[in-house]
Amino acid sequence: MSKHVHFIDDDPAAGDLFRRFASDKDYDIHIFKDPVEALQDIRNNHSDLVITDLSMPGMSGLDLLDAIRQTDLEVPVIMITGFSTEDNAIKALRLGATDFIKKPYDADELINQVDRVLIKSEVRKTEKLNRPGIKDRQDQFGMIGHSNALSKIYEIIDKISDIRCNVIIEGESGTGKELVAHALHNHSVFADQAFIVIDCGSLTDTLLESELFGHEKGAFTGATHTKQGLLEVASGGTIFLDEICNISDSMQMKLMRAVQAQTITRVGGITPIDIDVRFVVATNRNIEEMISAGQFRHDLYHRLNVVKITMPPLREREADLQLLIEHFVVEFKTRYQRDIQGFDAASMEKLKNYSWPGNIRELRNMVERHIALADGPVLSIDQNLIGSGTGEGIDADSPTLDTLEKRYIIKMLDKCNGNKEQTASLLGINKSTLWRKLQSWQKFKKTFDENDS
Repeated sequence: MSKHVHFIDDDPAAGDLFRRFASDKDYDIHIFKDPVEALQDIRNNHSDLVITDLSMPGMSGLDLLDAIRQTDLEVPVIMITGFSTEDNAIKALRLGATDFIKKPYDADELINQVDRVLIKSEVRKTEKLNRPGIKDRQDQFGMIGHSNALSKIYEIIDKISDIRCNVIIEGESGTGKELVAHALHNHSVFADQAFIVIDCGSLTDTLLESELFGHEKGAFTGATHTKQGLLEVASGGTIFLDEICNISDSMQMKLMRAVQAQTITRVGGITPIDIDVRFVVATNRNIEEMISAGQFRHDLYHRLNVVKITMPPLREREADLQLLIEHFVVEFKTRYQRDIQGFDAASMEKLKNYSWPGNIRELRNMVERHIALADGPVLSIDQNLIGSGTGEGIDADSPTLDTLEKRYIIKMLDKCNGNKEQTASLLGINKSTLWRKLQSWQKFKKTFDENDS
């Protein structure tokens, strides 16, 4: 069956050229110079693929794409862009473009791209007919839960599975950002390629540069041999840069060049090396605020922010809490070989009413501690491990979630005599996360500083 292809460009020569080069293909080609007329035809008739120029009078390609996506989320769209409009190409991908091609383009290259997109579109249609339910999909993505917030993330992962676009994952510490990164890679068409993880917050600039770009023999003291960079190793696959906001301005510039040009040069080397890498980055900080404060480069942000995924905190995933608890109970009773049934009803109610400042990481640690110290098959909340039953506990005087969080953290600080590392460990959160929370509570900051000195 012929594929219905809409080609929109205000230059009539472009449409004629496309029709001529696609003459041996089984395409039913519809050429339009006016995007408004093209939109009407796309809405009234079936389309298997839309190819549109970006810059057109009256309605731009971005406006046309936006209008198409309001009624059709599935039809693939290829955007034709100029060399000077890379940012617009990124905007097009955010709006749901399947791919883009730069002017001046080779006609054979465009035809080959059309073939690839149409084949992938057919595969996706077949997969959609056989798409599993939400419960099966949560197993497929390696994450636990079927709340509305998590289901939306499943949809995003599914939608970009055949697009090699960069992704920013935002969310509080402990929400499972690395799980999303793994899911993005494992559910992609290049899942058989490398997946490399780097914690940017744990490396100095010099070490991070050497790890990312590699180095030549003799590049610095101790460089006794040539080392391949992790961006080379990840070529064809995905590199996950955790805590991206912790890198310096100098490293941001070097990374931006690699993201933009998809080339690197080893430390001490002069020969550019081509790479083909999808960049997935994560942060628990507000990048937009950092950009405004001059702490993060806006150009790197826009190169990375093709698709943004925000992991919800556990307090916004009430529907997933019991599933997560059951999952961790099975995990740790198996690990410690304990005959554990789970938490009693009263304890489950308290857990549901708790704000979980450390998110899933805190929940997991809490379950592990209770199973490790269990006296019987039914677990009951130990107030020393999570709040207390008094006025400072998690079930006191119907406080707000923020108040509960403050009470619990301050209680743990007092228990640990102000020691940040011990407190963060008990809470199941990073030390830096604890410090940021305390900074936001100015009336407690002075006492904390004195205890920490």
